[in-house]
Amino acid sequence: MTEELKDYNTILPYLTKKGRTPHLLIGNGFSMAYDHKIFSYNALFNFIDDMEDEFLSKLFDIVKTKNFELVMQQLDNFCELIDVFGSDDDLLEKVQEASEKLKSCLIDAVESLHPDHVFKIPDEESGICAKFVSDFLDRSGSIFSTNYDLLLYWVLMRNNLNGHVDGFGRDREDDEDDFSTDPEYSELRWGPNKSRQNTYYLHGALPIFDTGIHIVKEEYDTTGYLLENIERRVERAEYPIFVAAGNGEEKLNHILHNRYLTYCYEALCNIEGSLVTFGFNFGEYDHHIIEAINIAAKQGKRVGNKLFSIYIGVYSEDDRKHIEKIRHKFKCKVNLFDAKTANVWRKNT
Repeated sequence: MTEELKDYNTILPYLTKKGRTPHLLIGNGFSMAYDHKIFSYNALFNFIDDMEDEFLSKLFDIVKTKNFELVMQQLDNFCELIDVFGSDDDLLEKVQEASEKLKSCLIDAVESLHPDHVFKIPDEESGICAKFVSDFLDRSGSIFSTNYDLLLYWVLMRNNLNGHVDGFGRDREDDEDDFSTDPEYSELRWGPNKSRQNTYYLHGALPIFDTGIHIVKEEYDTTGYLLENIERRVERAEYPIFVAAGNGEEKLNHILHNRYLTYCYEALCNIEGSLVTFGFNFGEYDHHIIEAINIAAKQGKRVGNKLFSIYIGVYSEDDRKHIEKIRHKFKCKVNLFDAKTANVWRKNT
């Protein structure tokens, strides 16, 4: 007998009644729900195709996909084969260069396909999304995103959701005992507020950069909008923290080699209560996310000191069948809800 899909609007009241903290995990479907023409794999592929890069176009043609992750996985596999068969270093270098070029193009594509700035998002849609997110923050939950784009950041900033803490703040850089001049503060650095952090970008995001010394967040200032400031950094060959590896193992390896990403991943491994997912399909390259969920589900023997359940939003029958097929991989109770019943960007009619 097929399990009836839950209505999203019943989930948080139920968890509140049970005394369980709800956390939110969003994936690309969150952004596609805003505009699928901008944030789909097809849109990213078309951007690359319009660049008329002969080499990259051939790669996509050979693999016969528009999925960046799959192409990058094929490149990683090819590198391993070259190493096993002892082929010349020049070929290995060319394949590695192709992989890095594709990753750079992905960043450029995401950045270029964005709305110009936050004010292009209608007030009503921004407000509805803020309500969707704040329902978790107001219940002491955390927000986890695997998206690279700026949509979540824009919503949090534009609607003054003071309950969200992404860990960034400013360090005092002058002599605090010198009262003769105005205080001098650093750019936004990750660290000053990480003990209160409840918003995590698991795979990095466009505004977050690793300078080698500090993890910094780009921001609005008097010189331009956020996206314009990010573009200036990219033009200087500074790239955002961006997990764009091929498979789950490579993604986790990337995460564990960056202190910001490691901190975010460990936060997911330590959640208690219940996790609600929206727009995250738990695909074949997301094993590291399932592993984090299972660590949270098994972390404590005492009642209340673990992740009890996960609520996964599904859009279609195919989505549902996929989750049913992999349900056994989760070490906590799995519930399915109809993602179309959630007011994320627009009110359901």
